[in-house]
Amino acid sequence: PAPGATCLGDAWCKYVFEVTGSSWFAEGSYWILLKPLRIVLILLLAVVLRFVLHRAISRMVRGTTEGAVPTILKPLRERIPTATAPDPNAFVPERRRQRAEAIGSVLRSLVTAFVFGIALLMVLKEFSFDLAPLLASAGIAGLALGFGAQSLVKDLLAGLFMLLEDQYGVGDTVDLGEATGVVEAVGLRVTTIRDARGVLWYIRNGEIIRVGNKSQGWAMVVVDLPIGFVSTEEVSAVLRTAAASVALDPELSEHVVEPPEVLGVEQMTVDGAVIRTVVKTTADGQFAVGRELRRRLAEALENAGIAARIAASRMMFPRPAAPAAGPGEAGPGGPA
Repeated sequence: PAPGATCLGDAWCKYVFEVTGSSWFAEGSYWILLKPLRIVLILLLAVVLRFVLHRAISRMVRGTTEGAVPTILKPLRERIPTATAPDPNAFVPERRRQRAEAIGSVLRSLVTAFVFGIALLMVLKEFSFDLAPLLASAGIAGLALGFGAQSLVKDLLAGLFMLLEDQYGVGDTVDLGEATGVVEAVGLRVTTIRDARGVLWYIRNGEIIRVGNKSQGWAMVVVDLPIGFVSTEEVSAVLRTAAASVALDPELSEHVVEPPEVLGVEQMTVDGAVIRTVVKTTADGQFAVGRELRRRLAEALENAGIAARIAASRMMFPRPAAPAAGPGEAGPGGPA
């Protein structure tokens, strides 16, 4: 290069000077052209990589409603070879789609944070930042944040595993301990359910110790009827007829998985026998079938005249006599 262009053996500087003939532009071309181009290239590659990964995740999520389910989107119990396979007829595609969308959203967020985090470090390196102190400070800050936000991390991890294991989903009726109701929203940190009184509960996932899901697979409606000291055979026959009529009801038959059964005497109390009636139903129809079954059993006992006899047997049941008075003690009627 001509005098005035100090390139110090830099091939790029020499090339720019030969093309432009400007010494100051050639000397500053590294910061004027090369650095911005490299930064733009880094950001462009990050955007393209993020787009490709997001597209792959979205395709995987869409595939869950069209064919085979990817392993990562299968419930944990379906990945274990020795586990009992769920009933394929009870598998709801909409429920699977919601789970897939939730997990896909989490994966896309993680991919975005990872890709742009790496891109940011590469851009800072282009500006000659010393990344070692920055990474060390970030590690210390992350450690302090981890100690200070343990509950948040616990909630996020619990929510992630809850989604992966398919413990419950939107629309399920669940028992989470103090709150029981229908799930309205499922997030990584908070689960929202509405109870029978209309109260909306926000429950942190990390505080959920156990989950009772009443909407997965099938349900069992159990009705225990105290019959006093009336003949158990007579009552059982009446209850069988009434329970069988529930399974024949056109509006309820689709929810009855197995015919109702009168199992017999479940227990004995001071007020007489208790007879148990059960019916296996679908998860969605358990409440409707249960209400109708109780109504028909009560009506059947009333129509057969057994209800009045049950009440009479309780009123006429002899109570144990008072213990006999000992020598020198007053009896029930007072001093002799």
